[in-house]
Formats: sequence, structure tokens, C-alpha cells
Amino acid sequence: MTDAVDTNPASQVKPGAWLTGRSTYRRALDRAAVASDDPRVVRAIDLVSWEAELLDRKDYLPWQELYSADGIYVVPIDRETEDFAAHLNLIYDDDRLRRARVVRLTEGYAISAVDAATTARTVARFVVGAVSEEEIRIRCAQVCVAFKRGIHHVWAGDVEHVIRFGATPADDRIVLKAVRLIDSEDELPAAGFLL
Repeated sequence: MTDAVDTNPASQVKPGAWLTGRSTYRRALDRAAVASDDPRVVRAIDLVSWEAELLDRKDYLPWQELYSADGIYVVPIDRETEDFAAHLNLIYDDDRLRRARVVRLTEGYAISAVDAATTARTVARFVVGAVSEEEIRIRCAQVCVAFKRGIHHVWAGDVEHVIRFGATPADDRIVLKAVRLIDSEDELPAAGFLL
């Protein structure tokens, strides 16, 4: 078996040269031939935006109900992985772990909850990867600015959602949320909040 030859000019630069045109995120997402005003896309963007609003308000009880019972919330260390269960993650929460995390964040006994940062999230650059009448896969960029004890931290990354449609927009549920931080393999400040 021979190794594939990388023909991308950006990956064939001299050491120390600027890597222009090189993506920080190599996982391709085939763009669906669906307009951004498609009702399914609008529903997905509305849900992702509502989730960000709930997290910034620290309204964790309704936030956890946005997820399906089989939903996964993951922050992988390896930005390229699709097999989250087989790789190391900063967070890998199924329904049970998500609910336990919400209990810690809302009961006031965890120091991370008592002294939690104030956050402001921006979600933008939505790209639809796949869409059917049952589900949609959509990716966006997220920047979360956290302020705590006079210090700002910036958390940025690509966020991929798989959303299962319900009978109405209020019944739509998140099946997967994968937050791929741009600096996931570097030293990260402690986060007492959800990304």
C-alpha cells in the first residue's frame, strides 16, 4: 500500500513560511443543496441560537431538555475524529452525564457553579451538511467570551449539530453537539460552564 500524495500547495510550504490558505479544520463537510431559507435550516439555526441563549443565561434545566435521550454533547481533543467514544475528549456527556453536570451547575455546591464566569456566545457561518425530513447536520463557528475575576477568556471553535426534527419546532431535539475548539490540543483554561 502506498501513501497518498498531498497535492495541496498550502501543505507543501517551506518550514517557517506562512501557511496561507491552510485550513485549521480539515474535515470536509459537503454542502447540501439547500437554501438558507429552507424551513428545516431555519429551524436548526433557531435551535442552535436558542441553545446559546440558554447557556449564556445559565438556564441549564431547559437547556438539557433540548437534547434527545440518545443525544451526545462532546468536546473532543482531536478535532478530526468522528469516533468520539474511542478518543480522549474534554467532555463526553450522554443523557445521564449531562443531567449530572446540570445538577452540579444548579445546586450551588460546586465551586465552578458558585463562581461561574459570565459568558457571551456568538454563533455564525452556518453550513448545512446533510438534511432530510427527519434530521439535519449543520456546522457553525462559535466564539464564547467568558469573564471571571477581571479576566476575559476566548473560546472559539467549529460546532457541529445533528438535530432531529419533531412535530413542531418546539419538539426538535439535539442528537449530537460536537464542539471542536481551535486550540483543543493546547493548554486550556478551566471552564466552569458549558461550551
